[in-house]
Amino acid sequence: MCGIVGYIGRREATPLLMQGLKRLEYRGYDSFGIATMGSDINLFKKRGRISDSESDAVALAGYVGIGHTRWATHGEPSDINSHPHTDCSGRIALVHNGVIENYAELKKQLVGRGHRFASETDTEVIAHLIEEHYNGDLREAVEKTLPLLKGSYALLVIAADDQRIIAARDCSPLVLGIGDGELFAASDMMPLLEHTERIVFMEDGDIAEITAGEVAIYCDGARVERPVELVNWCVEDVRKGGFAHYMQKEIFEQPQAFYETIKAGLDDHVADMIKNASEITLVACGTSYHTALIFKYLAESLCNIPIRVEVGSEFKYYPPPLKGLVIAVSQSGETADTLAALKMAKVHGCSTLAITNVQGSTVTRIADRTLLMRAGPEIGVAATKSYTAQLAALMELLDARCEGAFADVLSHAHLAIGEVLLRDIQQAVALCKGAEHVFFVGRGPFYPVSMEGALKMKEISYIHAEGYAAGELKHGPFALLTEQTPVIAVCPPGSTYGVMVSNIKEMKARRAPIIALGTDGDKELEEIVDVFIPLPDTHPLVQVLTASVVLQLLSYHTACALQRDVDKPRNLAKSVTVE
Repeated sequence: MCGIVGYIGRREATPLLMQGLKRLEYRGYDSFGIATMGSDINLFKKRGRISDSESDAVALAGYVGIGHTRWATHGEPSDINSHPHTDCSGRIALVHNGVIENYAELKKQLVGRGHRFASETDTEVIAHLIEEHYNGDLREAVEKTLPLLKGSYALLVIAADDQRIIAARDCSPLVLGIGDGELFAASDMMPLLEHTERIVFMEDGDIAEITAGEVAIYCDGARVERPVELVNWCVEDVRKGGFAHYMQKEIFEQPQAFYETIKAGLDDHVADMIKNASEITLVACGTSYHTALIFKYLAESLCNIPIRVEVGSEFKYYPPPLKGLVIAVSQSGETADTLAALKMAKVHGCSTLAITNVQGSTVTRIADRTLLMRAGPEIGVAATKSYTAQLAALMELLDARCEGAFADVLSHAHLAIGEVLLRDIQQAVALCKGAEHVFFVGRGPFYPVSMEGALKMKEISYIHAEGYAAGELKHGPFALLTEQTPVIAVCPPGSTYGVMVSNIKEMKARRAPIIALGTDGDKELEEIVDVFIPLPDTHPLVQVLTASVVLQLLSYHTACALQRDVDKPRNLAKSVTVE
């Protein structure tokens, strides 16, 4: 959700800002803009894709600049609502990620004092408040403004004739990159990887004064030191590498992502947390919520320990009774709802564990311990390899709780994932691409696998899809089954195999086309369905992985057949950093 970049140094800022904004496109946006600074503020902002208007921005000169990709919250997508925003004089400009909850009250006060507003955004009030406090010291003006704001923000602010960028964050991510005689700022590490390996993660309440030569960080008015961390991601990780889409590339990176996460293992502290926990609650959103549900099914059946899974956006307002271990699952480590839930868990005295893909992200600094996924950067908005890496991390916890019972299975699981990447699913794609509605069904852990499959289909193909526990279709959804409503059924061997076959026959009796994922060699299942996709005959833990990857491929190829923008699905953001 929204992305910000900043540069100050020895090079022209505009090309670097535009390059940085392109690296943030995966977060989702509907407009963009940049501002550079010389004797005056030079401004360009536009609704639409960067590629459509990039050439119009190249004339902006200056060695200091800020940029923004906007995902509309307050005010519709438009040129005027795009960031950067300026004060009345046009000599102060800023970009903002977050939400100012009391902006309406502030705007009313500012208008009463004679300020003129150009946009409908909440952000513009910040520029006018800084204007009121500015007497030549930009950091001081920002420091006086921030206590007036309620909500969340990551800010970059510049002023004409002031060779500095002032950065500030609270409940919204902001990282700094330290180069050779130049400094960068961004919402995440993606825009920084081509320029530096040295990263500083700002913390809530921090204000940074950035010049070409150094960065000084203040918190509560005092100078503080934040550690410089070396990142091990490289620029090649964020290139397509010959694949048609980032999503396709990341689907094919899943064997490696799973293997690397398993190979890293658990440290003793994390292992002890899971072994000694009397109660476990997982908090997550979206795809991460589905991995948590899969963990619940597996842990309760294999380890005989009760697990509670909560939606992050509900947790803050309707918290359950809390004790024991709380695990927050977030790919980015910046998911606002999950962070709020984790903070609440700490208030209640719970032990906390974060599972995330980004070392140094906010969730790693809040939680007592961190279990780091090893997926590398994920650019596609639809989660694929981060989903598989989350499952790897959760299965590691499961294995620790069960005293290493699944270590051998997990160490070889990546081979089965690699095998299903080559499955021919074109018949299944042909059934799905013409449908308006698709159902995904499964039982046990394959119920949340089906929910995730439906989410992927919705996200990138725009076909309405729902995931159900297979037995629930007869409790209402059967009314929607027709010859034009495909059903994707995940039907591996096990205790529910017989009843799943019965469910499939019931759906066939309603004329619904059936696509079934089952074990290679299952002739009974193959004979009763329209399309059979064989999976390797493996351990149930691995079947969860292979079925998930096939459903990702089905959604991907269906979206491609419909000529969707796979990597940038409409209305969606990669990292949801606001409520």
